[in-house]
Amino acid sequence: QVMKNLSLKMEEAIFNETEKITVKIKKNRNRYINEAVAFYNLLQKRKLLSMQLQKDSKLVKDESMKVLAEFEKLQDED
Repeated sequence: QVMKNLSLKMEEAIFNETEKITVKIKKNRNRYINEAVAFYNLLQKRKLLSMQLQKDSKLVKDESMKVLAEFEKLQDED
């Protein structure tokens, strides 16, 4: 894999906690941060998908209500 260099400013408390955890789990900081960002990306993609599905669902619901109203008009005319 191609790696990109990144300069990162991290809040001191987060940095300190990260250092403690990486030592305990015996994982280097770079790998740990890469995995954390990958996990967060996945979480955000799922949120975006959920938002899109909710939007699409509302559009389908609105369209279904219009169709239902048209059917009811037809039934009333009979």
